Formats: sequence, C-alpha cells, structure tokens
Amino acid sequence: MIPALNEERNLPHVFAKLPEGIDEVIVVDGGSVDRTVEVARELRPDVVIVQQSRIGKGNALACGFAACTGDIIVMIDADGSTDPAEIPLFVAQLVAGADFVKGSRFSKGGHSHDITKLRKLGNDGLNLVVNVLFGTKFTDLCYGYNAFWRRVVPTLDLPDTGLPRPNDGSKLWGDGFEIETMINIRAAADGMKVGEVGSIEHARIHGQSNLNTFRDGFRVLRTIFSEYGRMRRLRRSGATRAGVIVHQHPTATPSNTAPAHVLNKVVNRPPAAGVPAGEQRQHVAHLNRGLRRDEVGTRRTDDIKALQARATRED
Repeated sequence: MIPALNEERNLPHVFAKLPEGIDEVIVVDGGSVDRTVEVARELRPDVVIVQQSRIGKGNALACGFAACTGDIIVMIDADGSTDPAEIPLFVAQLVAGADFVKGSRFSKGGHSHDITKLRKLGNDGLNLVVNVLFGTKFTDLCYGYNAFWRRVVPTLDLPDTGLPRPNDGSKLWGDGFEIETMINIRAAADGMKVGEVGSIEHARIHGQSNLNTFRDGFRVLRTIFSEYGRMRRLRRSGATRAGVIVHQHPTATPSNTAPAHVLNKVVNRPPAAGVPAGEQRQHVAHLNRGLRRDEVGTRRTDDIKALQARATRED
C-alpha cells in the first residue's frame, strides 16, 4: 500500500523493486497534479487507485487500509526511501507469529541515508519517552515502513475516512505524519506481538519531502501523551489487555528466510520459569498468549464501537 502525492518520477523506481508474489498493489493518491495515477497504471495495469478523502498521510493510510483485501498489509513510501525488496523480511516475521512488524533504521542491519542529526536527536528523544511510558523497547519510533495482518486494522482504530475535512482547512487528529507513531503505539498498547526488522532508509530520489521537523515533531509528542491517556482510560474500562509487550530483534538477511531461533528472540522478558523447552511454542506468541481473549490481535467491529462509546462516556 503506497500513499503518493506528485510522485510520478519516483514510482518507476519503487515498482521495479516490488518482489514477486504480491497480488495487490494499492496507490492512494492525495490529489496529485502530475501524472502519478497514469504512471502507476502504466507500470502495473492491475494497480488499485484510491483517492483519499481528506489531506495528510494519516488519512491516506486509513483510506488505503480500507481498500486492502489481502491477508497482509505492507505500507511503504512512494519517494523511494523505503526499499520494497525488504518486504519478505517483514512477511517472514508475520508468518512466524507476529501481529505487527515495524521497520527500524537503528536496529541491527538498519541505517538511514536521509535523516539529519537534528531529526535523529528528536527521534531518539521521542523514542525514549514512548519506551518509558508504554514499557516497549522500540529502537525507531518515527519510521513509516510497517507490515501487519489486515485483521488487526479495527484495533488500530484510525480516524473515520468518511468524516469531512474541517472548514478551516486543517487536518483531523491522526490525519498527519503523527499517524505512524499512533499506529506503533496502539499496536503495542493493545498487547499485540510486535516485531522489528532492521531497514535501510534511502534518500528521496526526486522532489522534496512534506515533513516539517518542528511542526510534525510536536504533533508526534502530543500524540504520545494523548495515546498514553487513551491507554489508561481503556485499561480502566477493561477494554484492552494490560500485558507485557513483546518486542523482537531478528537479524535476517534479504536473501534468506529468517531462522526460527532468530524470530524467537525477545528482549524485554525472560522465558517463563519451569516451562520445558519442548513445550514452548516456536515463535514469540507463548510469552503473552495468556493475555489474549481472541485469536491474533483483533476484535469485531461491533466490539470496537462499544468500547469507543464506553471510553467516550468516561471522558
């Protein structure tokens, strides 16, 4: 799933690196005035084009998720900064038992050719705040290369794509770049099995980024504290699981599927005492399986709406 705004020159590079076996490519157009849509169709006639309902990357992602029909959703950027050739690494972790897998430029095997010293400092600070508040061990909070099972989308509870854009032209909360932080936090706070893949971020090939370091940095900080309050309200109401978040750091290589012992690695909780090795599950699920009401990290839409109504009454 690729959100795009005026990326006609970058799409050929991105599409050329898509691995074989992908049966659905969705491009979410943010109102491009160049040939972004036409180029996407020329490159891949079966591409699905979705027009976003408001503005901002967050709204683009929400519109794209709603259009996805496959079992696994992978979100990459249209500017060439995220490498589609890494997709098999994300999928391997999901198949091995993770609910949600995020890329990291600062985990083993990761690197960035684009981030500035100022942005790196800001990312480290925001990362630290999240790890302290939510008990996670993220190494890279503000990176938009993620993959997850489509069935977890209702749990992420993204802004309704049907809502109108504010009359003053501003964004609804969650429609901007803060969406990446929101998604990562909600996946962890819900008790999903969250994995991490070392990823190499490349410099944008053509054009300029819409990211504003200070404006978007403050939106991310506000998102962190807003999500912390949301988590506490939901836990008081019994609407979310209050368990340890599993976080793994595999060291897979693009040319090979990660071995089982790598995918099993967990960095924030030791193995349960007294459990024979032969009885442990062959992925990270055994560490927090008892905390889950259902199968992998999802709730029915009716349940989500009931929980939202309950949280609203508490507010």
